[in-house]
Amino acid sequence: MEIAGATPSASTSANVTVRSGRPREYLTEREIDKLIDAARDNRWGHRDATAIRIAYRHGLRAGELVALRWDDIDWRAGKLHVRRSKGGLTSVHPLGGRELRALRRLQRETPDGARTAHIFVSERLAPLSVAGYQRMVARAGVAARFRFLINSHVLRHSCGYKLANDGHDTRAIQHYLGHRSIASTVRYTALAPDRFNGFWKD
Repeated sequence: MEIAGATPSASTSANVTVRSGRPREYLTEREIDKLIDAARDNRWGHRDATAIRIAYRHGLRAGELVALRWDDIDWRAGKLHVRRSKGGLTSVHPLGGRELRALRRLQRETPDGARTAHIFVSERLAPLSVAGYQRMVARAGVAARFRFLINSHVLRHSCGYKLANDGHDTRAIQHYLGHRSIASTVRYTALAPDRFNGFWKD
């Protein structure tokens, strides 16, 4: 079993637990890029990299990611309908050009006769399960040689951290992540280092 602080070995990539201690609950944008690059390096690499990118950019829980359907996308307007679990607030998010291109490629690469309503599917072309997605994210973390195990919820925290660090309004971040209470959102603004800019003048 992996322990925090230990360098993952090649033998751990086939069977990875998603529970482990981590030094922090988020990844930086550069670390997210590293995770996405590592996810590309397998037979379903484009699907995996796209899933990680979409989960990160929209702060999706595992169940929300695997529940995404093709009809949740407004291709013309570049919008994504996001249904939140755990009583969260449903919202509509903008989709960036890189996301749209990745989703169109994923759609093209799915055989016509096997297309399902769901965006992310397994090798058997059934909707990807929550457990399957969680294992995929953990394997990508091992392949990226992080010194701690990555789970899918880290992507949601990383989204909140990134938005807060960019100086976005806490209330707007609350609605973007679907939090019913703003108390769930302030954890990200508390982590943003820019809030301390100007404390000391040398």
